[in-house]
Amino acid sequence: MDCQSLDVAKDCVNVLQKKFPESKRVGRLEAMLLEAKGSWGEAEKAYSSLLEDNPFDQVVHKRRVALVKAQGNLSGAIDLLNKYLETFMADHDAWRELAEIYISLQMYKQAAFCYEELILSQPTVPLYHLAYADVLYTLGGIENLLTAKQILFYHHRFDWGEKTPGHFLVFVCVLQLLHSFQKDETRKTRTVQTCNLWRQQLWRKSTSRELLTNSPRSL
Repeated sequence: MDCQSLDVAKDCVNVLQKKFPESKRVGRLEAMLLEAKGSWGEAEKAYSSLLEDNPFDQVVHKRRVALVKAQGNLSGAIDLLNKYLETFMADHDAWRELAEIYISLQMYKQAAFCYEELILSQPTVPLYHLAYADVLYTLGGIENLLTAKQILFYHHRFDWGEKTPGHFLVFVCVLQLLHSFQKDETRKTRTVQTCNLWRQQLWRKSTSRELLTNSPRSL
């Protein structure tokens, strides 16, 4: 199926059906074959039938989400993922998929909630912190920018590597905050001092200093 050799895949599924007529795994393959052919309605019926027999089959739930998403129905995919996560709340991949769909629809508050759930369940994964800070920066507002800045300052100790979006995001957050604090010299000065301290620490850790050398002179 991955190679689009659907005729060969059909022959294989037929052989498996004859040998394992009651197998749910073969039933999933049959539904996936219908999905690969573009028979959306038949595939949906097959998946629904499988879920009637086993409502806790995570693979089938995810295939239904993929089926709806392939048809361009992102709102339907969101509904299915939310229902799925009511039962399987610890599925990190599902939370991340839901966050990415929300971002594609510019529903950033909902995406932020998804990343909060990911951070709570896997606090040691820097990628989730970076993505959460990115969403907060996109939302804008002083509180969101301050939170994004604090997250990035704290997690720069992780090995992001050099020239990563995390380093750049720190500076754009600070520039936005400086613009917001134009009439508040105290907070403006404190923000600049904090950023300069972060830059000095990163300078000592970095072997390639191009990004820091070319950082905004206003800092």
